[in-house]
Parts: sequence; C-alpha cells; structure tokens
Amino acid sequence: MSTHAADIAGRFKGTLVETLGIRFTEATADRVVAELEWREALTTVGGSLHGGALMALADTIGAAATILNLPDGASTTTLESKTNFFAAGRAGTIRAEATPLHRGKRTQVWQTRVTDATGRLLSMTIQTQMVLT
Repeated sequence: MSTHAADIAGRFKGTLVETLGIRFTEATADRVVAELEWREALTTVGGSLHGGALMALADTIGAAATILNLPDGASTTTLESKTNFFAAGRAGTIRAEATPLHRGKRTQVWQTRVTDATGRLLSMTIQTQMVLT
C-alpha cells in the first residue's frame, strides 16, 4: 500500500468503506485503485455481487481521488453518479480504478472502471464531485 493509500484508508476508518472491506492499494492525484473481496454478504439472491456494492466501491474511490486533489481546507461531496453494469461479479477480488475526466475549481469528474480478477469489466461509473470551500 502506498503512503497516500494508507492516509486515504485512515480517513475512511469506521465508515461503510470499512464495513464493505474496501482496501486502497494505490492513491495518487491522478489515479486511485482499491479492491473488494467477493463474499456472500455482498451479493444478490442469485449470487452475483450486488450493484450497490459496486456503486459504493466506485463512489468511495472517486471521493478519495477528489480528496487528493482538493485545495487546503476544502472538502467534497458527490453531486451526481451514473453507473453502467456489464457483467456479474461472482468470485474473487474485485478491482476498481478511478481516473480524472475533469478537475476544476468547483467540480471534479472521475471515471471508475470496476473489474473482476480476470480483468473483465463489471461496471463503469462516472461521478461528479463538488468541491466545498
């Protein structure tokens, strides 16, 4: 885990992120990567990873990426989030990678690709984060 990843993980201690088991593996101003292990408690009745778990993962790392790009004293909140689902996650380690589409003074937009252990695309989220000063 990189230093920034450890710092970001510490900010989310005691939150839904910890409950879901999201682990930050990389965190820079240009990219945030996190993982989530498939487990039955995070699935639908049919055994695939619940879309809400995928969305929570994507929202979390988009927010983390924004935090790494905020001016001193600022905070952030999600304004909008849109997710497309492509395949069911049924086992193993789920990986999410957020990269910037826009980093402005008032908003930031992040794209998050969520893949399974084979690299298959499970979902794509684009979210807008408001910069609160």
